[in-house]
This record gives sequence, structure tokens and C-alpha cells, in this order.
Amino acid sequence: MSKVPITVARGDGIGPEIMDATLHILKEAGARIEIEEIEIGEKVYLSGNTAGIAPESWESLRRTKVFLKAPITTPQGGGYKSLNVTVRKTLGLFANVRPCVSYYPFIKTKHPIMDVVIIRENEEDTYAGIEHRQTDMVEQCLKLITRPGCEKIIRYAFEYAVRNNRKRVTAFVKDNIMKQTDGLFHKVFDEIAKEYSSIQADHWIVDIGAAKLADTPENFDVVVMPNLYGDILSDVAAQIAGSVGLAGSANIGENIAMFEAIHGSAPRRAGQNVANPSGLFLAAVMMLVHINQPDVAELCHNAWLKTIEDGIHTYDIYTEGVSKQKVGTKEFAQAVVERLGQKPEVLKPAEYKSTEELGQIPQKPLYSAPEPQRKELVGVDVFVHWWNGKFYGAAEELGKKIEQLNGDGLKLQMITNRGTKVYPGGLPDTFCVDHWRCRFISSNEENPVVTHEQIINLLSRFQKAGFDFIKTENLYYFDGKPGFSLGQGQ
Repeated sequence: MSKVPITVARGDGIGPEIMDATLHILKEAGARIEIEEIEIGEKVYLSGNTAGIAPESWESLRRTKVFLKAPITTPQGGGYKSLNVTVRKTLGLFANVRPCVSYYPFIKTKHPIMDVVIIRENEEDTYAGIEHRQTDMVEQCLKLITRPGCEKIIRYAFEYAVRNNRKRVTAFVKDNIMKQTDGLFHKVFDEIAKEYSSIQADHWIVDIGAAKLADTPENFDVVVMPNLYGDILSDVAAQIAGSVGLAGSANIGENIAMFEAIHGSAPRRAGQNVANPSGLFLAAVMMLVHINQPDVAELCHNAWLKTIEDGIHTYDIYTEGVSKQKVGTKEFAQAVVERLGQKPEVLKPAEYKSTEELGQIPQKPLYSAPEPQRKELVGVDVFVHWWNGKFYGAAEELGKKIEQLNGDGLKLQMITNRGTKVYPGGLPDTFCVDHWRCRFISSNEENPVVTHEQIINLLSRFQKAGFDFIKTENLYYFDGKPGFSLGQGQ
């Protein structure tokens, strides 16, 4: 059979060691792959390339469409953006898939029955990385949630459940507070869940959902989340299953996929032959399934399970009385090689199906373009940098000044500070900083629609009055419904 080209990056820190161990097992198992190597990460950053990846490396990734990546180090204290995030977003790797499985009684865990898959949205949310310093006291990070982004990740979660014989998909969001962004994620989840009648669907607020996941993970199956929640809770889930060092992940796009361990480059452990290669190795198993080599994936995974079962453990999972032999990186890999062809006797053996076997399952389009809605401009939030030296009781003074800017069909409706309404009718007990949102709406209640020209004229009045307006957000109705949140206390 022809070999599948893949791109490999050995990474930084412990990366080269665990990649060597992983590739050794794949080679001995007969993986039908042809490797193209690229250099990414710290060396590329320090050579003066702030992207951390050379143009020819992008060409390799786009050519092979499969990327097996060891951990990399992003230099701290500089303006370097995370290359991990850059690769995921640039190549459209929208779904981060992280299986979190316990291997009790061979690896210590408080949760003997745990087999959870975290499916994390990978392209948007706060990971858009759009941040600004706006005043002396306030930094801003924009949280972007899109309908197509929600559709892609949520439908992928349901399709994953169908294809992997999973019974339940759960969404974690915080839409009791973030009613627009997380509210959209929840709404799309409910819409798509109706199309998968064979899959149980439910929803948790992320804080109590996280508590339940940490306490009784056996009650969850597939959990789908926006980016930030998924990043945090997939690490939590991996750790309570036994160790973050055991967890691999897949980053799936429409055309390209990347496979990696979820842990970092651990530079303090580099070059010591002690690192556990399991996270990267299990990511490579996921890669083998992706490139339609389930036979090799099954062979490799079962040999790994048998190694774990036989008590051959690296230092991070070694437990006196349970483990039988503490080994290094190379020795662990060789132990897996020696068990190729064997299956675990206590742990559940791995079984994978080919693309041909799974092809009969109907696959729905991942996303669609929604019909445009009637959009009406009904006001504007003008954010102002203003400070009179008082943390308490300043809102009344500012409010009276801002009200003098009313006119041309616009009037001040309210002022908030850090989202809480402070004028009119605010309390002097509310702690305030130098960042104020001034909401203006139409003074014509019968026809609340305003124009861009009115907003431009309003900003001109702000400028003439000596106010530093640092940002504006237009307020819209979509099909007659508000597309913006209220202030706390409004």
C-alpha cells in the first residue's frame, strides 16, 4: 500500500525525545507513512522570525495536510504570539479533540470509571487574541463567537458521537451571564441536537458543569465547549483521569489536521531520558485513524495498553506497589515495541474502524450561511476614559457632563462602569475605575432608528467637550430583537 506523507516537527524541550520514541513505535508497527520534517518553535523565534514558522514549513503542511507536532516553547516576555494558536487558526483547525481516559488500577486516579472526550472550539472566543489597553486602569480582551464557528464545532461533536458509538453530548457555557456570545453557542447546540435523535443532549452552566466533571466524570461522555472553557477543562479532565502527560489531542480542520500532546515542552526535563512519550504517542494513534490506518492504530494502542497494564511506567505515573518497573523515555518506547501484537487483559482493548466501514453513516454539512436579518441601528455605546481621582461617587459628576452632549435626536440612556449601571440612579457604593460606557439611544420613542451621521455628530460633540472617547459599539436590532446586552442593574 502507498505511504501517506505527513509533516513532523520535533519541537523544543522534551519534544525531540518523545518524538523519537513515538516514531520508533510507529516504524516498528509498520505505519505506512512518509515523513517530511520542519523546524518550528523556539529556534525559529530566536532567529528573528517572530511567527515561529518559516514559509516553506507552511508549504509542507498544506501539501501533506497531516501534522504530527511535538511540544514547542514560546519565549516569554516578548511580543511573540503562540505558534500553537497560529497554526490552528491559520489552517482552520476548528475542532480540538481530547480523549481523557482512566487506566485504573494501573495508573493512580480517584475516578476508576472515566472515558470522556472533550471537544473544544479552536478558532475563536477570547483566543482571537484581540486585546487593547484602553485607559490607565483597563485592559480589554474581545470575546468573538460566530454562528458558523458554533455550528462547526457542535455538529462535529454530534458526528463524532455517532461515528464513535457515543451516547451523549453535553454543552458547557456561561449564558446566564454572557447572553449574547455563550447564548448563541447554547442556541445553536439546541438547534443541532434536534437533528440527532439517537444522541442524548444536555447542557450545563460551565461552573457547575466543571464541578460535576471533576467529581463524577463517569456521568459524562462527549463534552463540547467554547475555546477557553475547553482549554481549561480538558487539562482538568486529563489530570483527574491520571495525568496530563498521558493525553493526546487532535486538531481537525476541513482539509488539514494536527496531532499533538496537550502538555508543554518541559525544558527542565529535556535531555534526561525521563519524559513520558504517551501523550504524543496517543496523538499519533489518533493520526493513524485519521489517515485510515486503523489496523496500525489498533496494533500500537493495544501494545501501549499492555505496557501500562504490565506496570512498565515512566517516573510521572510510577506508583510504589502498583508499578513494577520505572523506565526512561527510550525504554518505555521499546517496551511498547516488544508488546506489538499483544492486547491488554484487564483494560479495554482498542478497536478502530476504517473510513470505508464508517462511510455509511450520513454526514451532514458542518455549517451553513444564515439568512440575513433586518438590521436597524438604534443607538451607540461610547466608551470614555475619564477620571476625577475618585473610586466612589464619581458617576454623578460624569453623568451631568455627558447629558450636556444630548441633541440631534440622541439622548443619554445610561452610564456603566465595568458593566454595572452607575448613572442615572446608581449607588455611591459602586467601585468605579476610569473606563465608562455611555449609552445613547434615539430621543424619538416612536421611531428609535438612528443614523451613522447622528453618531458621527455625537462623537464630534464629545471631542469638542474635551472627552477622550476610546471606543464605540453600535447598537442594532436584528428582526426587531436587541443585538446587545443590558447593563448590570438596568
